[in-house]
Amino acid sequence: MNHHFKNRVHAGRQLATRLMGYAKRDDVVVLALPRGGVPVAFEIAVALEVPLDVFLVRKLGVPGREELAMGAIAAGGIRVLQEDVVDYLGISDVAIERIAAREQREIDRQAEVYREDRPARSIRGKTVIVVDDGLATGSTMHAAIDAIRKQHPAQVVVAVPVAPLATYRDFQSLADEIVSVIVPQELDGVGRWYEDFSQISDDEVRFLLKEAESLSRFRI
Repeated sequence: MNHHFKNRVHAGRQLATRLMGYAKRDDVVVLALPRGGVPVAFEIAVALEVPLDVFLVRKLGVPGREELAMGAIAAGGIRVLQEDVVDYLGISDVAIERIAAREQREIDRQAEVYREDRPARSIRGKTVIVVDDGLATGSTMHAAIDAIRKQHPAQVVVAVPVAPLATYRDFQSLADEIVSVIVPQELDGVGRWYEDFSQISDDEVRFLLKEAESLSRFRI
């Protein structure tokens, strides 16, 4: 099996080379979707010499088949549902509410653990580069974009190492720009494009956010 990326760091560096037009601009912020998007976004923020923050969003998994997304929720109460999946599988409103409440608790927990009293970075009037380690259905990224737009950024750029062609095309209209290293016809799971696609821990996320903050302080 020919993996395209060694790991998320390698993917982030490859992606950064396609985003250099945004380098060293004081109106640019990189927002990572945790947890997998954080190491990718860290490499981009470092290469572009721009600030990094997390944007909290959670996939809503189908009951009993959690890896299958039926939608997502994002900070600020934003919810995006894959209506076709919900209708096809006959998922009840009660089940959706229960799963959304559970994922909202995880968003609240992550906000506390990752931010450690640091306020979320203001993105009003900024060009926001939203990063994940790959897109599958795109519902998580879609929820993130909807929530980000409510904060009135100047521009939303989606940056991912890999996205299947159909999802890539969807995001050409959902975002102001989408940048991807590979756009295969079929995805067959984000993980198959990586040699190492191991889980990212909360500690790694915290470490990378602090590291990015100290680097940006050092640059000023």
